[in-house]
Amino acid sequence: MGKRKVGALEKVDADLPSLQYKIRRDPISYKEEFLSQYYQYESHREIFMRAPASTTDSGIVSLRDLIDFISHVAACYPDVTAKFPEDLMQILSSHHAELESELREKIVSSLVLLRKKEIIDSSALLQTLFPILTTTPSKTLRTLLFQKILSDLRSSNSKTTNHKLNRTIQTVLYNLLTADRASSKGIWAVKLTRELWKRQIWTDSKAVEIMKEASLADNEKVIIGGVRFFLGGDKEREELEDESSDDGGVDLGKLKHQMGINKKTKKKAKVMERAVVTVKKKEKKKNQPHLLNFSALHLLHDPQGFAELLFSKHLQNTKSKLSLEHKLLVLQLVSRLVGLHKLTVISLYSYFLKYLTPRQPSVTSFLASLAQSTHSLVPPDVLEPLVQKIANEFVSEAAAAEVASAGLNAIREICVRQPLAMNDTLLQDLVMYRKSKDKGVVMAAKGLLSLYRDVGADLLKKRDRGKEAAMRIHSGEMKEKRFGEEEPGEIEGIELLEKWKEEERLRKRAEKGLPEDGEQDAEQEEDDEEDWGAWDVEEDHSDDSGGWINVESDDEINISDDEDGKPPSKRVKLDDSASKSDDKENRSMEKNLEPERKIPTLATTRILTPADLAKLQELRLEASVNKLLPPAQRKRAAAMAKQQSRHIDDPLTATEIEGLNSLSSKATKAEKVALAKEGKADRSEHKSTQAIRQAKKEAQGKSTTNREKARKKNFLMTLGKAKGKQKKSLVERGRVLKAHVERGKRGGRRGNK
Repeated sequence: MGKRKVGALEKVDADLPSLQYKIRRDPISYKEEFLSQYYQYESHREIFMRAPASTTDSGIVSLRDLIDFISHVAACYPDVTAKFPEDLMQILSSHHAELESELREKIVSSLVLLRKKEIIDSSALLQTLFPILTTTPSKTLRTLLFQKILSDLRSSNSKTTNHKLNRTIQTVLYNLLTADRASSKGIWAVKLTRELWKRQIWTDSKAVEIMKEASLADNEKVIIGGVRFFLGGDKEREELEDESSDDGGVDLGKLKHQMGINKKTKKKAKVMERAVVTVKKKEKKKNQPHLLNFSALHLLHDPQGFAELLFSKHLQNTKSKLSLEHKLLVLQLVSRLVGLHKLTVISLYSYFLKYLTPRQPSVTSFLASLAQSTHSLVPPDVLEPLVQKIANEFVSEAAAAEVASAGLNAIREICVRQPLAMNDTLLQDLVMYRKSKDKGVVMAAKGLLSLYRDVGADLLKKRDRGKEAAMRIHSGEMKEKRFGEEEPGEIEGIELLEKWKEEERLRKRAEKGLPEDGEQDAEQEEDDEEDWGAWDVEEDHSDDSGGWINVESDDEINISDDEDGKPPSKRVKLDDSASKSDDKENRSMEKNLEPERKIPTLATTRILTPADLAKLQELRLEASVNKLLPPAQRKRAAAMAKQQSRHIDDPLTATEIEGLNSLSSKATKAEKVALAKEGKADRSEHKSTQAIRQAKKEAQGKSTTNREKARKKNFLMTLGKAKGKQKKSLVERGRVLKAHVERGKRGGRRGNK
């Protein structure tokens, strides 16, 4: 058979990979061959640049293969290929719309390869690719360019944050949004920023400012992209972080067990080494300090101005072309900003009035936005008409149970944030719905009642106040809350820690035989070093550490204003001739003589160490009243505290406004069965507990016992052993039983104890 003739293009395909391999091994020896190929590339490029549309298929294939070849070996001849990256950038920038798809992808991948070989820098690559991304009509090219830009930014920030590159790209994206607000090109700035924020590559305020400008754009897609970022960008980042921490788990114990039992091979040894490296890397990452990632809403420079611009441009403006669904998203963002930063946008609350009807689509979302935009600095006069309208429209005997439940829940959420928005007449009417026949309405009304027992029991009737609220009103502990009044910020229980530290200092000085008053600087430095070294609180070996907490009786507590510090003398019973006016004056003086609260200075004079914080938590638990409550009440108090803390920062959803609507409608049989099966393992057939455990063990790759293996053994393989047992004599049977008993005492055949 004669030798087949090889065409010119096939020779190039056959020669270039082998030449590439040879040049990498010995660049100096094959420089002439490389130069000949490079001259061919230049001739093909000149032909293409003169007439891009009339280039033949063979010329395009040759140019594509030569570009691929030169980009792989360009690092071996940097002086010859100095203009090669610029030529590729010029071809891609000038003729990306006319290029053949494979040649275009090859040029993009070659530029990325040159970036990986550090022949060109990231800024030059991104400044070439990003303008093409925003102008090209090709969907495949846009997808490719977006992936390449994103991967390059990730690799540039993998080891350390590349601030210079990040600032350059952020400025380009910011200018893209502000140059033409009506253009749809800004959607690429939104996509890129959101993806980098989700992967925690950009976590600064500059990225938030880009999305702020996107929210204020004139293009609908760009607006909704920016708004959705503020509403869900942080949640996406947390979900991605959780997925990355859960994925790729390596069971090192299982691999070691398999290595000890199975046959040793080089492949299994390499798998074991890789697993060890992975586990060590995860442990190192787990022990690293957790970065403090602020929410995007907290990084806004001017939240008041941003909220006002959003409201006036997209909601109040009659020329706005946003649909109702998109307007609702903008409204959620504005209400979230107002509630989180305690902003004042008075016109926002009158905007809600026309949407507060049960016939309004997505009315629960409007109710959630209204509750979310309420805070303690909103004037009660502004909120009272809204609360009254919700009560009139939603909460009535003619309304459906689901509607009444949603209305009561919305009123409760508003009053949690601003209790002064309620008057006594309306509150007493709403509380009466706890006697309704519907469970959802009853639970919503009881929630409103329990709220005002804590924050405003004086608005309730005496029979509705409850025992604890009545006692607090009678003792004067519950004071009427005034508008604009804020509680002073402090660390809960810091005075307990300060007192404990003072007692410990006095005890140590007493053990050393030193006077109580002395210099504290050296002692404090020693304590700080000990506390930073130990993350757990030192155990107290005193007798009182694990027992009852000693509480002083009323007789032992002495309050004295005398300079001598002597306890006051006991009260002597007065004669009948003493005037009653003196008794009244004494009682009033005793009420006024309250001990002045000492302001703790521990948090302002020193940094609390981890041991201090652990001890503070322990002291809080000891001093807490919840410790003395039954478990059911303690759980309820913890749930109430969790619910109150949720209102500080977390968003309020329509599902929470709907509340317990499922109690109002009777569930079907299918829903009841689904509810009963929820949380249980899916059983296709009935199995015993032992069979379920065995299946779970097999799924985990664990081995079985010898008894289980014997049960599954083929019957014909067991006949010989069975016949041997039948032929045993009585002496042999006794010897076997004796050996079995001794083996059991020894701990098995291997002597495992």
